[in-house]
Amino acid sequence: MLQARDLWKSYGKKAAVSGVSLDVNAGEIVGLLGPNGAGKSTTVAMLCGLTIPDTGTVTVGGVPVGDDGSLVKRRIGLVPQDISLYEDYAAIANLELFGALYGLEGAALKDRARAALELVGLSDRARDKPQSFSGGMKRRLNIACALVHDPDVLLLDEPTAGVDPQSRNAIFENLELLRSRGKALLYTTHYMEEAERLCDRVVIMDHGVVAASDRKEALLDLLPPEKRTKTVVRDASLEDVFLHLTGRQLRD
Repeated sequence: MLQARDLWKSYGKKAAVSGVSLDVNAGEIVGLLGPNGAGKSTTVAMLCGLTIPDTGTVTVGGVPVGDDGSLVKRRIGLVPQDISLYEDYAAIANLELFGALYGLEGAALKDRARAALELVGLSDRARDKPQSFSGGMKRRLNIACALVHDPDVLLLDEPTAGVDPQSRNAIFENLELLRSRGKALLYTTHYMEEAERLCDRVVIMDHGVVAASDRKEALLDLLPPEKRTKTVVRDASLEDVFLHLTGRQLRD
């Protein structure tokens, strides 16, 4: 459903992304992991068309993601890391505004807004303003705004940052439901346990390149032999693989 091939992006003399390729199939959650400065956010920006790659292609359902007027962008939903809501508009008004920006109107717009609110468990707060919401509720409304136009592809940039365990679990259940409905989801996170629970496949980036890409179970084979013995491999985790590939040095 979503395909990126050989994406490159530099800012001045600094290469942010160097030759990244990835795929996300319908009915699949793919995790995009990497330390700070690995190039994840730049990659997500190119995938949704906010940033134009220097070279490389992004397609949705085989159709290239083009400039700002590209209709294929309507098949993409973006949940940014920073909450993007109009705090003094009611929750339902936020959804109707975002839906209208994607071309929805009339009864279809109202139906989609109600359905998105119901999905994230905020139907009873439809007329309340986000300024009165908890952090977890704002995160869930942020996801609803990305879903109101019923996209085929959903890009989520650390959607659980700063939320409590209950809200995190509710978000997970939302995403698992979307996967069951055939949506293609790309999920960036710093939390290894989230990727362990949610993701069918994992892409690990570092220094602007893809260091590894495979099913979670297969990534364990990248560990050195002494960590893959029968007595140890049961305890090996995605975090072990991540640290093995990206190192233990602190990142800014």
